[in-house]
Amino acid sequence: MLILGIESATAQVGVALGSHEGVVASAHSSKDRRHAESITPMISFVCEQANVELTDISVVAVDIGPGLFTGLRVGIASAMAVAHGLGVPMIGVSSLDLGAFAASHSSRLIVPCYDARRGEVFSAHYRSVPGGVQRVSNPAVSTPDELAAELMALSEEILFLGNGAERYREHFEMISGIEFAGNGLWYPSARSLVELSHPKAMREEFVSPSEIEPLYIRLPDAEINWKVRDGRS
Repeated sequence: MLILGIESATAQVGVALGSHEGVVASAHSSKDRRHAESITPMISFVCEQANVELTDISVVAVDIGPGLFTGLRVGIASAMAVAHGLGVPMIGVSSLDLGAFAASHSSRLIVPCYDARRGEVFSAHYRSVPGGVQRVSNPAVSTPDELAAELMALSEEILFLGNGAERYREHFEMISGIEFAGNGLWYPSARSLVELSHPKAMREEFVSPSEIEPLYIRLPDAEINWKVRDGRS
């Protein structure tokens, strides 16, 4: 079963191909705000590198967020178009799940934290379990200070990762027992998307392209600004 993974929730965009043998090809780019022009060439590139045809793909997996509105919209639309064109099912995975999965080796509380812009971050808490990670809090959007206060109250050893953790590092450095992951874990990856989607595919946890829904958590900036101008917030 060949899985195509498309990840675009943050400033990085990525595409990967894999099966039960693992990830066979991947490509990532962190050229901010160029997701729309990157995804299609990346799909062609990974298919060429893996020596497969697009029609060999059995499942399309996509990062459903939370993340930046434009990136999510582009990635999900691209994934839906490919799945619909091929007539194959889809799997949706949270960006926070992807970040935590890449750090599943840690015995600490794993907290992915992604920059949500406008002085906010997306985050959730995870613990390592056999074969992956388990989410122990709901995905949330908050200010760095709000998240710092929440983590400080936990009094736990924490592995903190993501570009939000790096951007607002000074808000979290005073927390006892916190460890900042390296830049290899700043963004969710398409490789993790394929790896995490494979067991879901084996269990046939599929949805049709029309059932894929983004996890925005908050309203898009344009809609927020419109409501503010309209005097409704």
